[in-house]
Amino acid sequence: MSTNQIKTNYPALLTLVTVFFFWGFVAASNGILIPFCQSHFSLTNFESQLLGSAFFGAYFIGSLFLYLGSSFLKFDIVNKVGYKKAIIIGLAISILGALIMIPSTNANSFGMMLLSLFIVALGFSLQQTAAQPFAISLGDETTGAHRLNFAGGINSFGTTVGPIIVSYFLFGSLTSELSPSPSNINTLYLILAGVFLFVALVFTFSKLPSGKNDEKIENSPNASKALIGITIAILGLIAVGNFTSISKTILLSLLIVSIVGVLIYSNKLAVKNSEGWGAMKYPQLIYGMIAIFVYVGVEVSIDNNFGALLKTPGYLTKEGLSENEISKYISLYWGSLMIGRWIGAISVFQLSKLYRFIATIIVPFIAFGIILYANYLKGTNITDLYNYAIVILIGIVAFLSAQEKPVRTMKIVSTLAIISMLIGVYTTGLLSVYAFISGGLFCSVMWPCIFALSVTGLGKHTSQGSAFLITMILGGAIIPPFQGAIGDSWDIHSSYIIAAFCFAGLLILTLLIKKSLSNQNIDVDNIQSEAGH
Repeated sequence: MSTNQIKTNYPALLTLVTVFFFWGFVAASNGILIPFCQSHFSLTNFESQLLGSAFFGAYFIGSLFLYLGSSFLKFDIVNKVGYKKAIIIGLAISILGALIMIPSTNANSFGMMLLSLFIVALGFSLQQTAAQPFAISLGDETTGAHRLNFAGGINSFGTTVGPIIVSYFLFGSLTSELSPSPSNINTLYLILAGVFLFVALVFTFSKLPSGKNDEKIENSPNASKALIGITIAILGLIAVGNFTSISKTILLSLLIVSIVGVLIYSNKLAVKNSEGWGAMKYPQLIYGMIAIFVYVGVEVSIDNNFGALLKTPGYLTKEGLSENEISKYISLYWGSLMIGRWIGAISVFQLSKLYRFIATIIVPFIAFGIILYANYLKGTNITDLYNYAIVILIGIVAFLSAQEKPVRTMKIVSTLAIISMLIGVYTTGLLSVYAFISGGLFCSVMWPCIFALSVTGLGKHTSQGSAFLITMILGGAIIPPFQGAIGDSWDIHSSYIIAAFCFAGLLILTLLIKKSLSNQNIDVDNIQSEAGH
């Protein structure tokens, strides 16, 4: 076997990362779209969060159908058609979803808007399933994590500029004080459909490798039953909620407990008899799946409920912010994820210890400057964002202390996130706003840490384990409306205590994963973060 390292196909990689940008762009833009829909359709906090449920629920449904379809056909569908063609098909599905948004808004139908977002995200689900291993295949496997970190940085840039651009289209101009109209949404999604089409054509006519391979998949019928069980729990509890007066808070609590219960019980059965369970026989993967569920849920929930919080009279201002005044704070939240991920991307470059230290201090403030400048171009007063630099300094110290070790990183950032959420809940004004926004900074490094820890020790089951982890993006569909329901019955500010509990849960899950790996004689201190989202 040759020991020569395969060179990275940079032209192909630069083409590929365009889809990473749009995943972040659309996901972060929901933070602007949700408060608009809440006002326009007179929705409760819970009902407005259904936008996120439709979007992130599509990831679970899409991943589930791909897995079950591949199991039934006895071959991996994405591998069979190739990564390139799978991304093109995914883009075509997203184009359809974007175009459906136009008649949806014209009909003034919130339900049709949910369907549109669901279809857009269904396309994203297929794109993501293909794009992440595609990025790894565009060079030597040992540098695959570097390419994913680079792609993750592009994804984070999309989450940063998304709220600003969407705010522009909703309000007609960068500084408009006018109320948005459905026609503005039509313009935005028509442009999105056009951009998706352009990217699909670029992929079609580019000289990208096909990405096909004949890798066989292991038949894991018991794992399939577990995922179907989760789906049945979701559909069953939704049906119960539609036919009874059970409160949304209780319903969603039962749903979360059911999902966690199915996963824990599945692993308990797999430990007794591993036949037919595949990757689910490993406790670290089960804990990781729950952790991904919680992580994505809390990351999205902080943002999706933020618009309603900022509009609350007496929280930040006496009257509460208007809809077009909240984008800079949402942009800074998602920008905080970009700051953290850019710090993580420094490891791509083989710098000396000194230069690496200097870069870790300088790069976050370069990212912060980009966030401020983007909002400045919008015509926004950014002076109240300057002091967030103190939070960034805290983050830098935390990341340096973590030394890129996943368990250590998770323990540090989870603890800081718990403290931040509690400060946010028990204060008001800019201190509270900064505290909640800092959740994005601390979330920024969680996905690669959880991912790396969860797939460690899986051996031949690593690919399947990765697919199972992707299905747990489902948390973004359930935890935000759970917090919204609590906000309806209690108040939206106090509902952020849910975020503190989520981060506490992530801390506990990290310790459980560490214990599981230690029981398998795996040294967690030698594990490096190896994936980006």
